[in-house]
Amino acid sequence: MPHRAELVLLIALGSVLAGCSTQPLRSGPILPSMTAPAPSMPSAEDAAAAFKAALELMKTQRFDEAEAAFRALAEAHPSLSGALTNLCILRAQARDRDAALHSFSRAVDANPDNAVALNWLGVLYRESGDYLRAEQAYRRALAAQPQYASAQLNLGILYDVYLQRPHDAVLAYRGYRDAGGADLIVEAWIRELEARHGTRTAHSGAAP
Repeated sequence: MPHRAELVLLIALGSVLAGCSTQPLRSGPILPSMTAPAPSMPSAEDAAAAFKAALELMKTQRFDEAEAAFRALAEAHPSLSGALTNLCILRAQARDRDAALHSFSRAVDANPDNAVALNWLGVLYRESGDYLRAEQAYRRALAAQPQYASAQLNLGILYDVYLQRPHDAVLAYRGYRDAGGADLIVEAWIRELEARHGTRTAHSGAAP
């Protein structure tokens, strides 16, 4: 059975392309691959096409080109947090924690309801041992998107493994299940916590 801590980064990595959902950039033709920052993005249509092209680079694991494309888009359109978020994810994957933290913070500044960026901030804070900030980031992600299963699960793991708060962990794990994260492993964790700590919780549908 995978250890809870081993799942945290994997959960976040599952959101690699989720940054695109934070911006309505889904239409327009796919542009040729970009290998250097573009000097400007004069229109929303150009931004949409550039964003889609950058996602294609990301999906095909051409990460250096994808990073250059997202950086160009973020510089030309700093209010579009989706580009910033995916740029952050690339930096986090490269284990450049300081740069990733800075970039995710910028993405949240651009869009305080960017649940993907907030969830990643929680992961990075947890990795650095700043559990209070990790909890705050996960809870902000869930305030912005209550049915965000990854943030629910990450919050549960934080409470379970790192903060030793079994009651809150069970609530968060149940929130993960209610958000559509059906997982036999997590169900086993819930039963284990209930058996070990006598923790019984009412059906809540949300993290504490």
